[in-house]
Amino acid sequence: MEIRTRFPVVDAVMERFSDALGRDRTGYFHHVVRLLNFYRALSPDGDCPDEVVVAGAFHDLGIWTAGTFDYLAPSVQQARACLESEGHDAWLPEVQAIIEQHHKLTRYRGPLERTVETFRRADLVDVSLGLVRFGLSSAQVREVRRAFPNAGFHRRLLALTVRQFLRDPLHPLPMMRW
Repeated sequence: MEIRTRFPVVDAVMERFSDALGRDRTGYFHHVVRLLNFYRALSPDGDCPDEVVVAGAFHDLGIWTAGTFDYLAPSVQQARACLESEGHDAWLPEVQAIIEQHHKLTRYRGPLERTVETFRRADLVDVSLGLVRFGLSSAQVREVRRAFPNAGFHRRLLALTVRQFLRDPLHPLPMMRW
């Protein structure tokens, strides 16, 4: 598996939101690039369409831009603003579906199933630290993780989960979908 290290859209989003991301910038950047590489590995054609790259860059961004762990809607809003400003309004339905469904606990079935489900799986490969692999080999996961180290991303997720649980123990993971 050839690891792709450059995604110009991701670089631009990281630069644009650098202040909001603060010390989590590298961790989030590495998460996004790992996820996109896992997407490529899981995709039947090995491709990563522009819409997927945009969704990847924005999918968790609302954590930092809106300061919330219920971040799907704010992430979609940021993606929408970017797409509209760049004249890519036609991409919005796919980008929105990817972002809104990427934490679905069960298989996504519906419009744009191929990209949405592949993205959901790629994100889960990374969030689970490769414990869930959907057919990827442990060597593939290790290779991507070695190229883009964690940089505190999972530690930040754990801290945010604990904080959310203390605030609202009956709703500790508001971004999860059935």
